[in-house]
Amino acid sequence: MATSAPVTKLSAAVLGLTVGFSLASIFVVFFTMEHSDFHFVSSIINSEHPQAVHSRGMHNLSNGLNEGFQKSLGQYLSGNIKFEDLHLHKDNDAISKALYQKERVLCWIMTSPKNLDVKARVVRDTWARRCNKVLFMSSVTDPKFPIIGLNVSEGREHLTAKTMQAFRYIYENHFDDADWFMKADDDSYVILENLRYFLTSQNKSEPVFFGHHFKTLVKQGYYSGGGGYVLSKEALRRYGEKGHDPKVCRPDGAGEDVEFGRCMENLGVRTVNTTDALGRSRFHCFWPEKHLAGTYPEWFYQYDANGAKKGIDSISDYSISFHYVPPQTMYDLEFYIYHLRPYGIVSGTQELNRKEKVKPGTKEINP
Repeated sequence: MATSAPVTKLSAAVLGLTVGFSLASIFVVFFTMEHSDFHFVSSIINSEHPQAVHSRGMHNLSNGLNEGFQKSLGQYLSGNIKFEDLHLHKDNDAISKALYQKERVLCWIMTSPKNLDVKARVVRDTWARRCNKVLFMSSVTDPKFPIIGLNVSEGREHLTAKTMQAFRYIYENHFDDADWFMKADDDSYVILENLRYFLTSQNKSEPVFFGHHFKTLVKQGYYSGGGGYVLSKEALRRYGEKGHDPKVCRPDGAGEDVEFGRCMENLGVRTVNTTDALGRSRFHCFWPEKHLAGTYPEWFYQYDANGAKKGIDSISDYSISFHYVPPQTMYDLEFYIYHLRPYGIVSGTQELNRKEKVKPGTKEINP
């Protein structure tokens, strides 16, 4: 009995050190993932096909950002931050509410079983709440979340199949539920109010789709999958009626965003310049800081249709989407965009939609 007290104190000390080191490792991983930059070796870029470099580069970037974070801070914070102070805000949201009714947007989020609790849950609890209808697509059904399980295997090599099947499901089950149909990833962040404003300049009856425009590999270019892309009702109708033909739309394999862009081109669905009236980008395939600093990988300069610009002057005040956004940063963006306010400054609306139709990546006006 005389030794029980020292043993208890020693056990408590060991436990304290264990917990301390564990928490320290979590935040070290988080800090490293948040502040590290990702570059591709120039010799590899110069010696390989651009599509292969781009595909592997995006895969490595996604893995680096996602896996470390997912194993650390994300699992502790996911679903634990709630914003419940809206009753204190005095914002006039009449325009936003009117556009919510006028420009109906169905959002479908590509996710996977391993990302459900860490990523998809945060998307559901933040920006996806502002979609008129939101669907989460995976390979396994989960009625509690809810998740729609598609008949497709997990893995990057099957992202094309997941996308094709998801749009097929939406066409067959939700065609009348919206006017516009957006695909996003579980690490995309979307500002729906800005998307709806942009859509007021477009016609849902036209065969068009929008996103962060890449100018290579497909004649009219294609849109970054992670930056999200939006189909008009007419575009989805054409896909639903003719997209099942494998000669028109590849059912699986290769790069998901490239193949879906090729599918749209084969169906006569046009790309559209989505930059604002000042030539600034609205859809983004990277996170905000990346576009601000311009620390882009080499392949991006070959792919980006609008010149791979950087800095505040290149990013629209009415930006729509960003990619590679980890769960904690989604909460950060939610706070900065919808809650942080400078006292005494009342923001007005700007007219930033283009008045003319401009071909993506050019200054030429479409006839």
